[in-house]
Amino acid sequence: MDIIRIPDELLAESSQSVQVFDYNSTQEISKQQIILNQNIFSFLVEGTKEIVLENSSLSITNSKFLIMKSGHCLMTEKLSETKNYKSVLLFFSNDVLLKFIRKFKLNSIEPTDYKPVFSFEYDAFIKGFVNSLLDISKLSKNTQRVLLEVKFEEIMLYLIETRGIDFLLSLTLNNSVPAQKFIRIVESNQLSKLTLNELAFLCDMSISTFKREFEKQYSESPSKWFQNKRLEYAHSLLNQEQRSSSEIYFEVGYENLSSFIQAYKSKYGVTPKHHQKI
Repeated sequence: MDIIRIPDELLAESSQSVQVFDYNSTQEISKQQIILNQNIFSFLVEGTKEIVLENSSLSITNSKFLIMKSGHCLMTEKLSETKNYKSVLLFFSNDVLLKFIRKFKLNSIEPTDYKPVFSFEYDAFIKGFVNSLLDISKLSKNTQRVLLEVKFEEIMLYLIETRGIDFLLSLTLNNSVPAQKFIRIVESNQLSKLTLNELAFLCDMSISTFKREFEKQYSESPSKWFQNKRLEYAHSLLNQEQRSSSEIYFEVGYENLSSFIQAYKSKYGVTPKHHQKI
């Protein structure tokens, strides 16, 4: 699957500090590898969006919108009942974000835990704001540039007032220390069904580099480490929640029941059913 760079592949001129794009599609995509070169508001209008990032994943319908930090992500877009997908995208650079923080003297506030994405429910103000973006997108580029910088400040001030400041501070945190980022991605996705290729993409690595780094950090192969984590999770489901093998095998990452039972017995010495009787 080709990697898509955004906003570069959507906009003829992608160097402006704040930009808007009216995105429409009639084709679904699944776990598309995306490199975001700018931060983004995605105001979903039709369809469903699913996002996987380095330590977060979420799914939203058109009752919500999201704010996402620049970087690597896997994106799924599902069509609405009318076979459409529509979102209004507002891109903004790190420079304009820092300029906003300095202007409103927010740089004295201590950052909180790092999250690369936040989602919020629509309200009447946000709906009106999205409509105004669509109107602005029809104007000349020079007029757009001036108005969008004002609109960026407007939405940021409104969200800080109504949703708090955590989302803004998280956008400013630099969590790019390679080893820390690698461990964060791996451990946040230990029970997900991402492929090694998808995990390597989130880490901005080739598969071979990802495997070498994995063995350096965890002293075993990715396949063995992930299998152990899934079997340990299965063990807790069987014993603490008293669920059966047939109920959990797919949830813990196995395509069929027999392969799950075989792997479980190999690790614990007994079948899942027998383990519950001990």
